[in-house]
Amino acid sequence: MMDFEARGGLDMADFPPGGFRAGEESVPPEMPGYSMPLGTQSPLLVVGQVDFAPDALPLVDVRLATALPALRAAGHIRQNAAPDIVWLAAADAIETEMLADICAAAGERGCHLVCETSLAALDRIVAAVPASLQTQFLVDADATDRLVALAAARRTRCQNIHDVARDAAMERIDRLQEEVARISRLLGDLAGQRGGLPGTPGGFAPRPEEFADYPGQVRSAPRDFAAVPRSFVPEERALERQRAKAVRRVLRQRRMREQYFPADLFADPAWDMLLDLYAARLERQPVSVSSLCIAAAVPATTALRWIKTMTDAGLFLREADPHDGRRIFIGLAEGAFDSLARYFEALEE
Repeated sequence: MMDFEARGGLDMADFPPGGFRAGEESVPPEMPGYSMPLGTQSPLLVVGQVDFAPDALPLVDVRLATALPALRAAGHIRQNAAPDIVWLAAADAIETEMLADICAAAGERGCHLVCETSLAALDRIVAAVPASLQTQFLVDADATDRLVALAAARRTRCQNIHDVARDAAMERIDRLQEEVARISRLLGDLAGQRGGLPGTPGGFAPRPEEFADYPGQVRSAPRDFAAVPRSFVPEERALERQRAKAVRRVLRQRRMREQYFPADLFADPAWDMLLDLYAARLERQPVSVSSLCIAAAVPATTALRWIKTMTDAGLFLREADPHDGRRIFIGLAEGAFDSLARYFEALEE
């Protein structure tokens, strides 16, 4: 039940006597210039049926406004007060055209989206949701995953600066962002250490004084560059294949850790996803969203959250499938690719 305070001539008789409950069509109108009080919970529109405990929603400052079938969702979003969050409880069961209409309505009203789907339908759903729409994807999610997604999607309507109680979900989101920032700095440092044009020889260290020139000194011929038969010059494609094999070997070695230690000790998938995308680019193979989730070797919801975070950090790119508009590929940004190339060059030396 929600309580509203009369402001600016707002007549409390306009509201039903018992407040608003989930499933009711009536919601409080948005008044021009009306600012919701501090601490107000974000209204949530559930599309479809979802198995969750409403009592847990206040933990992330979210309240259930109403629940509707997918057929009525887009019209409700456009014609009524916009919810802060739209939760698609079973996006894979919604037809593509209807899903696109719901996403368009959410984008028009500035709503955030929580999209729950199966791994089999993930590529179609990701392709149907515009990249400009703030979206949290869930695959085979549990109660904790849902609360984390709601906490990430939540936004306050008022613009006043105020303290917000920290909870475990917000702490997890902060740790994800800090880890991505750390990886970005690491790749940037590696790129800086390997400055200069790739393939050019480095400078020579100065000779000690005891090896200074003296009369009668004999020197060997310069060997900075050597001509070799054309047949011995490795082709660029062969080098890429060799590098890709090396990257795949590193990934297999990382998976071997789980034979000797608990897998949750190495739950961070960011580096594995970077390596997988790097190897796939060397192999000239596209990587779909679902394939990258599988390669991450973590729950799909966690992998999707990392894909979004890495994309926001400028390390990953969304690329449309030129042959199938229902699918999205994930690729490495040029800066990330160059940094990884220099990293493996340093390892080979």
